[in-house]
Amino acid sequence: MTAEKLQSIAFKWFEAFNNHNLEQLLSLYDDEAEHFSPKLKIRKPETQGLVTGKAALRTWWQDAFDRLPSLHYKVTSLTANADRVFMEYIRTVEGEEDMLVAEVLVVKENIIVASRVYHG
Repeated sequence: MTAEKLQSIAFKWFEAFNNHNLEQLLSLYDDEAEHFSPKLKIRKPETQGLVTGKAALRTWWQDAFDRLPSLHYKVTSLTANADRVFMEYIRTVEGEEDMLVAEVLVVKENIIVASRVYHG
């Protein structure tokens, strides 16, 4: 897969996320995709930070959109290779300090099969 195609998927991801368009966001993911996030580990300790499948992703992101209506990500850097996009962005939420976040999307056959979030 080309770097341009991978970056295109990342830009669609940011657009869906920033519009809080859950269906558009989920359409970018494989039915059995895995997602790891330190925030998930804190809010839902039973998951140990990892959820699998679109139903779990839907529940996680719908909760985030409901709790944080001002949640927005500002892209600062995208780097793509054969099957991954490394994204850096600033997470903003009204009333909270901005947070620098890194996230990796693993893409196979034009669909995200895994994502992993990194932050302090």
